Amino acid sequence: MLTPGDGGAGPAVPVGTRGPTVQTLATGEVFAALDASPRGLASADAAARRDRFGPNELPPAGRRGLWQDLVGQFTDLFAVVLLVASAITFLAYGLQKPQDVGTLQLAVAILGVVVLNAAIGFAQEYSAERTAESLQAMVPHTCRVLRDGERRELPARELVPGDVVVLEAGDAVPADCRLVEAHEVSVNNAALTGESDAVGRTGDPVAAGPVLQARNCVFMGTDVVAGAAKAVVFATGAATEFGGIFRLAAAAPRQKTPLQRQVASMARRVAGTALAIGAALFAVRVPAGQSFVETFVFALGVMVALVPEGLPATLSVSLAIGVRRMARRHALVKQLLAVEALGSTTVVCTDKTGTLTQAEMTVVQVWAGGAPHAVSGVGYAPEGDVANPQPVRGLLRAAALCCNARLVPPSDRQGWRVLGDTTEGALLVAAAKAGLDRVTEEAAAPRVAEYPFDSVRKLMSTVHGDTADGYHAYVKGAPQELLARSTSIDWGGERRPLTEELRAAVTAANDELASQGLRVLAAAWRPVSDSRPVQDEVESELTLLGLVGMLDPPRPEVSDAVAACRRARIRIIMVTGDHPLTAEAVARRVGIVSRPAPTVVTGARLDALDDKDLDTLLAAPGELLLCRVSPEHKMRVVTALQRRGEVVAVTGDGANDAPALKHADIGVAMGASGTDVAREAAVIVLLDDSFASIAAAVKLGRSVYQNIRKFLVYVFSSNIG
Repeated sequence: MLTPGDGGAGPAVPVGTRGPTVQTLATGEVFAALDASPRGLASADAAARRDRFGPNELPPAGRRGLWQDLVGQFTDLFAVVLLVASAITFLAYGLQKPQDVGTLQLAVAILGVVVLNAAIGFAQEYSAERTAESLQAMVPHTCRVLRDGERRELPARELVPGDVVVLEAGDAVPADCRLVEAHEVSVNNAALTGESDAVGRTGDPVAAGPVLQARNCVFMGTDVVAGAAKAVVFATGAATEFGGIFRLAAAAPRQKTPLQRQVASMARRVAGTALAIGAALFAVRVPAGQSFVETFVFALGVMVALVPEGLPATLSVSLAIGVRRMARRHALVKQLLAVEALGSTTVVCTDKTGTLTQAEMTVVQVWAGGAPHAVSGVGYAPEGDVANPQPVRGLLRAAALCCNARLVPPSDRQGWRVLGDTTEGALLVAAAKAGLDRVTEEAAAPRVAEYPFDSVRKLMSTVHGDTADGYHAYVKGAPQELLARSTSIDWGGERRPLTEELRAAVTAANDELASQGLRVLAAAWRPVSDSRPVQDEVESELTLLGLVGMLDPPRPEVSDAVAACRRARIRIIMVTGDHPLTAEAVARRVGIVSRPAPTVVTGARLDALDDKDLDTLLAAPGELLLCRVSPEHKMRVVTALQRRGEVVAVTGDGANDAPALKHADIGVAMGASGTDVAREAAVIVLLDDSFASIAAAVKLGRSVYQNIRKFLVYVFSSNIG
């Protein structure tokens, strides 16, 4: 039964449905616990629940109003020092006899510098915030819901606990839900957990445990990549797992940049020095018989002369120029000082999926008939080719026919994309590169039966009718499973018995592909007796066609960017929620790892380390990969690095990256593929999602820093004189 929350901030949470309860319930018990029905909620009931629990959306960020933002530009310590200097100069003008118009002009000039500095900072940050909001507005938020027994398409914000939602391949999950029907469902949890591989889901009860690990639950911010399902909403808005990470990010303090800290320190020293010298001069001149008023005005003048009035304007102009240069390199800077902070960076903690990689599975090698065949091109665009495609066309045809995914051509807003399992999408793209048209092949051999993939068999099989040759079965799946079920092999267009020698050759080829960090699938076929053969017949006495190796390819520009960071003496640490083997393979491809044995640490090991041990781990000079980590782990690592005096930049695109993005000295989010939560937490948004833009921004930031240092040397030399 649903009850309101405890009266705290945010929407109420359905009592009795969180924690270990929701995943352990049978289907009927789920509906009873959530006071729901398989026909969906009645409209009146849904409206009442929406009033009780609030809209299904994350609370807006606690942004200050425009006037508060503008006033905030004047509260910086150096701005305060200049305002005091201007006031002192006005006071000196009032006390002078006769009054010197030059003093008045100086007072007005100092005040004008403060106003100009504030205007530049406010205009830039206001523009960046509006751009960031427009990025969020581009994301559509609708879902299919059962209401009053009918399927309707509603805005996701209108969902309430107890709603029954219908999910299909390609859908974004609109809230935290418990599955009650699941037909070969897989979801991509990368935005929430950092895992790049799709994970299967079931509608059956599972054992108690953390709800995020429950195989019968799906969560806001993730995507359905295969199958179809019905699910009951048990948490919405801020009460979701996604909302929990949002709250963690909101609670993380925004760190001051190195330049902010240095300027504040300098402002304190300049103010103290000016006061001390002014007081000393006043104390020396008055006993010497000088006029009290004249001496006081003289001391005030010396104090004002020591203040570098042009520094804030120089800072703002230099940073604003850097912001514009970064914008030309597709980096949106939300705060001016972020330019210099990135230039001061000593450590980059980078996510893997979507940051270093394309987040698009791609076939890079096909093995058939004892020979490998390279596949060019990356991503889901069918652009590229297969080296010597003729020997592998049969393999890729079988793999493409044994798929449920669909390739979607580009639109005005999106490029090529896949509806369904990303692995199957990669197979379809590889088939297209080999010159196969799936529509034509399906028309020639229409599907008449299917045996879906499951985690026990690790296979998927389809049966196709062909008027000329009868019925054929096509099977794809784990190489070990297919090899065990095969009795022959296609070897250069000739069917041969699968001898022990040939089995060893297939096993060696599989091991070679796996050692390169590739995900390997095999494909096979056999003729069958009719359109509805039993599954055992379909998946036995097969003819093995070959192997397909695929990966989530690194972005082509990342290797050069990593090398540039190394030349700049910036340490790069990969921090990901993915599997250690996958993380190490990608790290080697992009150059983050070059030595034989990098240090690989999982989240479980981080939990066992106290702060001293963690400091020792991070201080070690070797290459470091942190895998299977949670948002809390990422924040802890960033804090430990900052404790050691490092200036830390964090890159990421998922909600799981948001707390670390905000806690870092400089948070860099992906603009195209990143989540709203990540973009909100970051101070720089990469509009092209390219790690190379970070390297370019670091170079620009360092040039800005050098320019500022040169100006400081000049202005203090002048003021001391």
